[in-house]
Amino acid sequence: QWVGPQSCCPVGLGFESRLGCLAADWRPVLGVSPPPPALRPVLPGWLRFPATLYGTSGSENVCVCVFYKVMYISKQYNSTWRETIKHTVTKTLAYSLQQLLLGKVRGTSPGGVSGGLSCCCAKCDANTRSFCLLKETNEQKLYNIANELLMTEKAYVSRLNLLDNVFCANLMEEAMKGTFPADVVRNIFSNISSIHVFHAQFLLPDLEKRMSEWSSCPRIGDILLKLTPFLKMYAEYVKNFDNAMELLKLWTEKSPLFKAIIQDIQSQEVCASLTLQHHMLEPVQRVPRYEMLLKDYLKKLPQDASDRHDAEKSLEIIAMAATHSNSAIRKTENLKKLLEIHEMLGGEGDIVNASNEFIKEGSILKLAARNTSAMERYLFLFNNVLLYCVPKFSLVGQKYTVRTRIGIDGLKVVETSNEDYPHTFQVSGKERSLELQASSEQDKEDWIKAFQETIAIFHQKNETFKTASKEVDVEVSAAELGKRAPRWIRDNEVTMCMKCREPFNALTRRRHHCRACGYVVCWKCSDYKAALEYDNNKVNKVCKDCYSILSGQLDSDERAKKKGILEIEAAQFSGNSIVCGFLQYSEKTKPWQKMWCVIPQTEALVLYLYGAPQDVKAQSTIPLLGYAVEDGPRSADVPHSFRLTQSKSVHSFYAESEELKQRWLRVIRVAVIGEVPEAPPCTEGGTEGVEDNGVNNF
Repeated sequence: QWVGPQSCCPVGLGFESRLGCLAADWRPVLGVSPPPPALRPVLPGWLRFPATLYGTSGSENVCVCVFYKVMYISKQYNSTWRETIKHTVTKTLAYSLQQLLLGKVRGTSPGGVSGGLSCCCAKCDANTRSFCLLKETNEQKLYNIANELLMTEKAYVSRLNLLDNVFCANLMEEAMKGTFPADVVRNIFSNISSIHVFHAQFLLPDLEKRMSEWSSCPRIGDILLKLTPFLKMYAEYVKNFDNAMELLKLWTEKSPLFKAIIQDIQSQEVCASLTLQHHMLEPVQRVPRYEMLLKDYLKKLPQDASDRHDAEKSLEIIAMAATHSNSAIRKTENLKKLLEIHEMLGGEGDIVNASNEFIKEGSILKLAARNTSAMERYLFLFNNVLLYCVPKFSLVGQKYTVRTRIGIDGLKVVETSNEDYPHTFQVSGKERSLELQASSEQDKEDWIKAFQETIAIFHQKNETFKTASKEVDVEVSAAELGKRAPRWIRDNEVTMCMKCREPFNALTRRRHHCRACGYVVCWKCSDYKAALEYDNNKVNKVCKDCYSILSGQLDSDERAKKKGILEIEAAQFSGNSIVCGFLQYSEKTKPWQKMWCVIPQTEALVLYLYGAPQDVKAQSTIPLLGYAVEDGPRSADVPHSFRLTQSKSVHSFYAESEELKQRWLRVIRVAVIGEVPEAPPCTEGGTEGVEDNGVNNF
């Protein structure tokens, strides 16, 4: 409906006389009607609002002032006034709509608006012809934060229900039939049921009740103080998250029915086209979200507010619980990006892996080798591989097809000069060489820098672990024993006592370090003490062998014993091996185990299997002569797997990549026919070794 100038400013927007003199040329739009079509062309773009922006809240008018014939004003006033008018009307409209959506605007009058809003027009300075905007009160800001906490909590509980009562319940139901182990499902979902119960039955109901009585009890600190100690349960879920992702990946590849159940649920509307991995990220990110909202709440809360003490105490508890989540959020953000790329590549394998780190992506042009025509391509750069992709047509989101995978090991990048095509550089690896054209000089520099930094970090880690794996001279000589500090063998480098060869466990045989030689030994082998010169002759715990040397009581009979075939140290073999590195191993139908595998130069027809690179005793050996090598794909096989079979013996292995699998097979196929194999060609930049992610490198 159209009204006269006397109804101007129903939401409390005050104009002074200088603007009022043009009242005949101004018409406010009230109620539910937008400006008539005949007048819309004269309105600037920022005033052409659709009809949905005008409306009422129940029976109470909620009005928005929109003025037209602004072009006339622009002729009469300078740019400062024009910008002021534009800013004022726009901000008033936006705020009025916000109040409409919140249902907080109740009644209108030229003097102001009720519902917590106030107009300060009476305080305007008539001399400067200024005018004021409606401002959100501090109480309203506190209410909005508390309401946001409630709304996000409702959405979060629905996701927890999806994880607990849909994904977990369906997988567990099938596991009880013996299709796959029930422990796999339990280890994937950890304590998600406990988290779901806490939020659905305690935190959410309390928040709903409090928001319904907010006018009489405007506070949330007491609720959070009572319940936030239970957030410590998230520590278990977060610590298990990496293991859960690995199990999920393994069993999705290993069990078709396991994969089918997950895909069926993911196709349902309740999943919102997101994968199980995406939903499992939410509990990791939830506690930091509480911390952020509570910090914002405290900023708006007056110092003398009754809720301040409880809110501050709650923040301390939440911040402590959030430390567990924050340490994992960087990993989850990277994992989330990997999941997005996985979907963009149509399910390309080996992308979603905890060892993969996303570096950079972007469109680029590839110059053809023959005629230098430019073709559109897309690159995904990771810490260990470059994916060279081709865009493909898709109705839903951008999709790509992987054309080539180029390993970072041996990769080189150089700037090139091309008169017809500026901003070019060349990327060359073992798999392929590419001449690429960036969109600008800055884009080219960014790509070259990203490549160079990634290559440098890759080789730095490679050299570090190559050195560590070759450090067979870790034993301190008898002449220096106790006179200089030893290099300690890391706990995760051994699975058994380096003296008695008994395997470690968490209860009866725990790990201890000898302060003289640095070996990891059990409590029985470290139950000795001796003064060490490098530690100012203080008495330290040492192993029995070091005690014998330091005290002069050598046990020659024991040291003269001949070592068994398994009692050869892994580090001794690794430094003089034809091939060595980590492989996943399974004998017949036993579970997969990560093993340090070595074919030494001195025994080229024997494969030694260690629990860790520094173990002093192999867990088993496989004499390769006479074994048959099978690497043909089978339906139940994991990727990059092969088998050694002889009579009823079946030894299964799988590598981290097809390239690594083929390197092992080149050696093993020679050994099984009784010939001495040669070491595989060394990759550029290093020889035998192992990377930090456990992938063997030759």
